[in-house]
Amino acid sequence: MESGLHITLAAERLFTIWGIPVTNTLFTTWAVIAILILLGFLVRRNLSIVPGKLQNLVEMFFEYLLGLMEQTLGSRTLAMKYFPLICTIFLFILVGNWLDFIPIFGTLKFGEAPLFHPLNADLNTTLSLAIISFLVIEISGIMTLGTLKYVGKFVNFTGGVMGFLVGLIEIIGNLARLISLSFRLFGAIFAGEVLLLVIGTFVPVVLPVPLMAFEAFIGLLQAAIFAILTLAFIKLAITEHAH
Repeated sequence: MESGLHITLAAERLFTIWGIPVTNTLFTTWAVIAILILLGFLVRRNLSIVPGKLQNLVEMFFEYLLGLMEQTLGSRTLAMKYFPLICTIFLFILVGNWLDFIPIFGTLKFGEAPLFHPLNADLNTTLSLAIISFLVIEISGIMTLGTLKYVGKFVNFTGGVMGFLVGLIEIIGNLARLISLSFRLFGAIFAGEVLLLVIGTFVPVVLPVPLMAFEAFIGLLQAAIFAILTLAFIKLAITEHAH
């Protein structure tokens, strides 16, 4: 029996535009972006002084996230500055994770390839998000502290051999963020996809339902972890070393 879920480690090419390949992961990315734009448009169009249920829910989420960022960064101004990035990362990952549970995944096809691919079960997606976070973190540190002071966090000759080794370890730790951020998200989502496929094949009636609810929670958790870690790393980058 062929399972309704189609899982592959790599994205599959659907077609090309001006010689550029369009994969099913890229197509899913466009779908996620379209959903976020549509939700933003719906909320913006129906804004009122007396908020409705949707507006009230969005405002509660934004206020909670902004308050959390203010506590972490220690400044309302900094929280407002980084709010668009952190909120976008969270919502993009969350919608991408939850979109996987719609039956169009594995059922709609373009030729031989599925039209949609689980967004964060593609390492290219999670690595791209990690690179964006990494660049923002490093640029924030340089812009806040200045180039010399920020580089001085990692290259320290005044502390002797030990100071130099500590700086070297911090450089390795910074670079390791690319791996930890991307592989944590990819591993959690891909493992969930495989688990649902196996359970759905052998116990197709009852067990997949609570497992899907659990995976939906994991999708929410992973989106929050990625966003919070990015925020925490920004805080570390813009904070001077204690003397």
